[in-house]
Amino acid sequence: MKNKLVILNLFLFVSLTGSFTSYASETDQQYSWPIEIESDNDFVTTLYQPQLESFEANVLEGRMAVTIKPPENEMIFGAVWFKARLVTDMDDRTVLLEKMEIIKTHSPDMVDEENISKFSELLSAEMESWNLEMSLDRLLASLNEVENLKQLSDDINNDPPAIYFRTTPAILLMVDGDPIVKKDDESGLEYVVNTPFFIVKDPKKEDYYINGGPFWYTSTEILKGWEETTKVPSKIKKFAKKHAEEQEQEPEPDSVAQSYTEAPELIIETEAAELVMVDGEIDYQAIEGTSLLYVSNSESDIIMDINSQIHYLLLAGRWYHSKTLKDGDWSFCEPEDLPEDFSKIPENSDVASVRSSIPGTSEAQTALLEQSIPQTATIDRKEAKIEVKYDGDPQFEKIEGTDMSYAVNTDKSVLLINNIYYCVDDAVWFMSDKPAGPWEVCVERPSEVDEIPPESPVYNVKYTYIYESTPEVVYVGYLPGYTYSYVYGGVVVYGTGYYYQPWYGSYYYPGPVTWGYGVHYNPYSGWGFSFGISYGWIGWGFHPYRRGFWGPRGYHRGYRHGYNRGYRHGARSGYRAGYRAGQRNSNRNVYNNRSSGVKQSGNVRNSQASNHINNKGQASGKANNMYTDKNGNVSQRNQNGSYENKSNRQGTQPSQQPSTNQQQQQRSQQGQMQSNQRQQLDQSHQNRTQGTQNYNRSQQYSQQSRSGGSRPSGGSRGGGGRR
Repeated sequence: MKNKLVILNLFLFVSLTGSFTSYASETDQQYSWPIEIESDNDFVTTLYQPQLESFEANVLEGRMAVTIKPPENEMIFGAVWFKARLVTDMDDRTVLLEKMEIIKTHSPDMVDEENISKFSELLSAEMESWNLEMSLDRLLASLNEVENLKQLSDDINNDPPAIYFRTTPAILLMVDGDPIVKKDDESGLEYVVNTPFFIVKDPKKEDYYINGGPFWYTSTEILKGWEETTKVPSKIKKFAKKHAEEQEQEPEPDSVAQSYTEAPELIIETEAAELVMVDGEIDYQAIEGTSLLYVSNSESDIIMDINSQIHYLLLAGRWYHSKTLKDGDWSFCEPEDLPEDFSKIPENSDVASVRSSIPGTSEAQTALLEQSIPQTATIDRKEAKIEVKYDGDPQFEKIEGTDMSYAVNTDKSVLLINNIYYCVDDAVWFMSDKPAGPWEVCVERPSEVDEIPPESPVYNVKYTYIYESTPEVVYVGYLPGYTYSYVYGGVVVYGTGYYYQPWYGSYYYPGPVTWGYGVHYNPYSGWGFSFGISYGWIGWGFHPYRRGFWGPRGYHRGYRHGYNRGYRHGARSGYRAGYRAGQRNSNRNVYNNRSSGVKQSGNVRNSQASNHINNKGQASGKANNMYTDKNGNVSQRNQNGSYENKSNRQGTQPSQQPSTNQQQQQRSQQGQMQSNQRQQLDQSHQNRTQGTQNYNRSQQYSQQSRSGGSRPSGGSRGGGGRR
């Protein structure tokens, strides 16, 4: 048998030097496992889905099971350990393992050291040139296997905002503190600076006007007394039209505001607040398999625990509870203190979307893992430019608890650290010896930024990274924390919850906000703003620096899962609409905001495409059921859930039989090893299954979105969740 394997291996070595046949994979097969590659000599190499072991910065390490089938000979089983640089496209939900480095190989079928060495060298030489593209959904599930995966937890503020409850149509308009009115020299009109809404004053009549969607309102005071009007001075209408931004008309409303035929009530608020709206009398519906009810006629996520008669409300990823909805005394609920039945909410429930905010669910775990994945980019050091302007002379304030300072009178994030000025602009680091530049691309991130507390308005820059550099480029990336997505209590939340004082001089520079804009999460486009305001209310083009409210991504409507009052009574569009909105508003990549210097970010399919394994091989159609443990032993999972060790090499009997005590000790050690191995393999199988389910789900809703097909089944109101 040994001689047979040696001959087989030598034949394999010759064959491995041949070129691989290229295949044009169809889109639906491109991310399927295993991948099969056929050489010119009819050797078939099958690569099984990677099992991850380490993830640090932008470098992934892992292993994969490999089988090699020579023509007319027995199959060889082996394992390959690799290291690769991670390139991501969060919009397209794909990743690229770039420039794979083979750390080691192992095949239990090979016993000849010389042949093992040749096998390793030849396989490594071939795979070193490979880039492996795969689904982000599958990668996220595989990260469960990474020991000590770095998951940042944030010390954020969870105090509840003021919560307005209405059973009739209403709109919440936020003003950032006391209203600041400024005159427009060209028109002579006055407008409220510190809000993203259109609030304009006619100084001749002392009347204020608000425009939102098709509605106009007037009042003699900014904070109250608003009534609908049809008598709007032409001068104000022209002013609004001149500075209006284009609004994309949705084929199907994704917000209740689009269905309003009568002007809703206006609520003007200057401090942290949220609006909870129910369409008429509260309509409670049972959540199957639980002792929970949900409010079906609301855009908000409201759940009542029957046993305690307490209402739970989900806002910006945080749960708040109160006995009553109207005039409720809301208080924060720690995620771990949610009623046990929350974790039993079915995956096909109308309120399944809240599972992302319930610790321990697969959806929450996936959302947490996504917090660990950076959006990456390659920055051209010569081409990347930045201009920093200050409102007057540069002014810096100390960051409490640190030796750092930050600039308060600019719309950029400028830090002073050890007498060097740093600017983080669209997740790219620049440095200078002067506060206004000239600036050059930074090749090393100052470690002090990790000390920035969440009370600081520049807290988010700690989630931007510099991985490595060459004389020509810098490899960079940012985590979701840069766009205000944080981790608390085993779930993802939006915003720090702290209020950041804006700057107002000649210009108004707002700070990032947590409250007031109905922030909700969905797995396809992340966090999005909109609460009855996604259509025609937000986005007045006259405020040049309003982006500060929304952060690096800008205003992102996202999918407002909503209860479409008056459009399709009682209907929730489910994940299909969420995916469609995710595609429609897919600019999650901050690097796309830059006009210069981004050499590559996203679009991994075009990154050195000639070296893609995906272009050399095709989906084999075999079951994705081959695994390798950390020692390189290859096992195949059978339909009954057992694992069969795969090796063609037969064991040899020892020359001397061990004693009875030695046999018992060996059996005990083997039993422990088999138990540990089984746990490893079971975890790999569970993660692989979960990743495939997540990938298939995203593909399903993507196809339904493109074809305009029917909503996924499951529940009388669309199922599959609401975002």
